[in-house]
Amino acid sequence: MDRQLGLLADVRIVAFTTFLIGPAATQYLADMGADVVKVEEPHHGPHERHWSGAGTFLNDVSVFFLMSNRNVRSVGLDLKHPDGRQAAIDLCRTADVVVTNFRPGVMERLGLGWEDLRAVKPDLIWACASGYGSDSPYRDLPGQDLLVQSISGLPSVSGRAGGPPVAAGAAIVDQHSATLLALGILGAIHHRDVTGEGQRVEVTMVQAALDLQAEALSYHLNGEGLRRPSSGLATSYHEGPYGFYEVADGHVALSMSPVRLISEALGEPVSLRQLLDPADAFARREEIYDALAPLLRPHSRADLVELLRARGVWCAQLNSWDEMPRDPVVAHLDPIKVIDDPQAGEVRVVGHPISFSSGEPSLRRAPALGEHTEEVLAAAGYDENALARLRDERVVA
Repeated sequence: MDRQLGLLADVRIVAFTTFLIGPAATQYLADMGADVVKVEEPHHGPHERHWSGAGTFLNDVSVFFLMSNRNVRSVGLDLKHPDGRQAAIDLCRTADVVVTNFRPGVMERLGLGWEDLRAVKPDLIWACASGYGSDSPYRDLPGQDLLVQSISGLPSVSGRAGGPPVAAGAAIVDQHSATLLALGILGAIHHRDVTGEGQRVEVTMVQAALDLQAEALSYHLNGEGLRRPSSGLATSYHEGPYGFYEVADGHVALSMSPVRLISEALGEPVSLRQLLDPADAFARREEIYDALAPLLRPHSRADLVELLRARGVWCAQLNSWDEMPRDPVVAHLDPIKVIDDPQAGEVRVVGHPISFSSGEPSLRRAPALGEHTEEVLAAAGYDENALARLRDERVVA
């Protein structure tokens, strides 16, 4: 397929975004063809241009920025300067959607809040994300993934009983918040196309963190006293043998399968005979784990998975990140893409997660700071003299 995806080709988004939630949300939409214009501080750019996890830079370019800002255009504007603020308002006047994940109150202080911009464009969609919400008692606190995980209770139900709390190994609340923000924007676009009405869309990280736990929380909220397992079971609410089991060369995950099937695959060992009743699968989940663990340990991952799958047991080998790309299903999906950046060189990133029959999601590099300022402002009505004056006054990059 060589057609560029244009599902959102007629949608213009102006993004006042930083860190991960806002950039990731708008990147999803840019992948689908939306014209996303990222407004950046003109002299040094936002935080994400100068920070990267594990200090990972390619030729002095932040991998964090490269992976979360592809397919967008960059305009450098000094929003604290009256002319820069006016230019931002003029840009928003041309937009279908304005997206921000600045802390609550920042856009309002800049004169770019929901009420400000709907006055100049009544059908505007104004979408925001924050840690705790615009009217929350925590509104001025930092909305950071680990902190929000902690508030939501997620680490308290992860890991083993008696052990320390366990956080997710990735910024899952940030990424899920970004997905929800993009989803909300798409819903608002459809509503506007049907009714002509703009609206305000808001996502909070706390709500996203709770949404990630919706299944387990539903059991807890309806009376089930869940407890963290003391063994390698993976959750507090699935029946055995649900968990990770050590084998000769790593670990294998077993999911929701009858112990009877596993017993048959292993030759019906004596130690499992008292654990075959499906009615006991939850109540005796720790016993099931403890009985299975020594039986599985001598096998290799590949041999055990082949043996168990032949009996219909739900299982998979636990891959490391180095092994993951070679797994047949990952290789088939081909999710790791390469972007050529003029400074960073070849950048490997995770591609857009949705496929469409109408075309391929875009995969253009992240922009240099202010790379598109002149073309974007020219399209908003600024002539060369006005642009020259803004450059001379260092309002734009």
